[in-house]
Amino acid sequence: MTTQEQDEERPRPKLIEKLAEQRDVHKARPKVIRALYVAVGITLLLGGLIMLVTPGPAFAVIPIGLFILALEFSWAEAALEKSLEQAEAAKRKAAETTRTQRILTATAGVLAVAGLVAWALYGDIPVAPV
Repeated sequence: MTTQEQDEERPRPKLIEKLAEQRDVHKARPKVIRALYVAVGITLLLGGLIMLVTPGPAFAVIPIGLFILALEFSWAEAALEKSLEQAEAAKRKAAETTRTQRILTATAGVLAVAGLVAWALYGDIPVAPV
C-alpha cells in the first residue's frame, strides 16, 4: 500500500474539515486583511517556536499559528494536519499506559520534587529564598 493510499484511508481531523470551510470565506476578504492574517500567523508560529525553549504554552500557540497560516498556505495545512495526527497518537499512547507505568511515573515525580526540596533546605541553594 502506498503512502497516498494510506492518506486516503485515514479520516481527516475535524479541525482540518473546518479549515476547508473557513478558507472559502477567507479568500473573499480584502488582500490587506489577508496580509494581516499572515502576519499574525507568523508571529504566533515564531512565538510558539520560541516557547519550545522558554516557558510558555508552545503546544497550544503553534497549532493556532498554523491554523491561521493554513488559510493562505498549503504547507501550513499539511504541518497542522501532521501535528494533530501526532497529538492524537500521543493521546492514544498515554491512554494505553499500564497502572504500573503510571505509578512509577508519579513516584519518580514525587521523588524529584522531594529531592529539590531537600536540596533547597539542606544544600543552601542561593536562588531559593528558604
